[in-house]
Amino acid sequence: MEDRVLVVGGGAAGMEVAGRLARSGYKVTLTEKESLTGGHIRNWFHLFPDRRDSLEVLSYLENQVDHGNITLLTSTDVEGIETRHGSFLARTADDREIEADAVVLATGFDLFRSERKEEYGYGIYDNVISSADLEIMFRKGEIRRHDGEIPQKIGFVHCVGSRDEKVGNVYCSKLCCVAAVKQAMEVREYLKDAKVFCFYMDIRMGGALYEELYRESQEKYGVNYIRGKVSEIAENINGRLIVKVEDTLAGRPLKMELDMLVLMAGMEMSEGGRKIAEYAGLKTGENRFFAPADHHFGSNRGNLRGVFYAGTCTAPMNITESISHARAAAADVIEYLSNGRR
Repeated sequence: MEDRVLVVGGGAAGMEVAGRLARSGYKVTLTEKESLTGGHIRNWFHLFPDRRDSLEVLSYLENQVDHGNITLLTSTDVEGIETRHGSFLARTADDREIEADAVVLATGFDLFRSERKEEYGYGIYDNVISSADLEIMFRKGEIRRHDGEIPQKIGFVHCVGSRDEKVGNVYCSKLCCVAAVKQAMEVREYLKDAKVFCFYMDIRMGGALYEELYRESQEKYGVNYIRGKVSEIAENINGRLIVKVEDTLAGRPLKMELDMLVLMAGMEMSEGGRKIAEYAGLKTGENRFFAPADHHFGSNRGNLRGVFYAGTCTAPMNITESISHARAAAADVIEYLSNGRR
């Protein structure tokens, strides 16, 4: 009998690992809780650092899963996994059962819900939006306030829901800084006369070409960076946002009026991943993402033999890293199955 692999999650990592395993001769069942595969890539416009259209990457991933060895089940929410006679049995929300000889969890991440930071006014003030909301505007080709006006002064707040003990997320989401830089540059391209401000604790640009992008945003696009934590957002009678922030470099408080404020939401363990972890007894780390068997040489393996991880279910990653992590997961699965599941 041919070995069967269940891949849970049809985002970048799940699609990549499913395609790799299918082309290696394994029968793969790929489940996705949404009606379409692609995950967060579908909600993004241009990708950093080269500003590539996300639809090009999505097209590549869709080609990966266009294979006869893959059974794709969309609108399918896997809630739990258990072992049975040396194999695995997955249970879905609609009471279906899926059997497999190995499981790859690629359950991805959820964006931090910005309304949990009430002081920033998301869900309270119409012109406080999230980074995901802004990407939708980019895709539509227009940036406008809720009243239809074109904003002329736009602010970005870094580290919303990351490096924040109050919400229980002490880790860095790794991608918020570069996403803010990329979005700030695109705003200036759409709105030539707009003034753009980034409020940050410190800039973390740890990736290929990230630092160069940061410098370009200042030298070519005129993005203003203010080192300081935003303490309060209010709205005046004209519907403009009043932002209070302490400029820690200048050592003085600032009070600014903005037309729009963008919150750079961080990454959290997905709700779907959390459910599976509790059901199957899979370990999670202090950051609540799946804990790998070993951070150095076992990042794709879980504490349950035959269960593997791919992508951002283990930690914040960019799309490039997620795809690479998925390829490594496929290699681990192939080794596991080839060696008689030892």
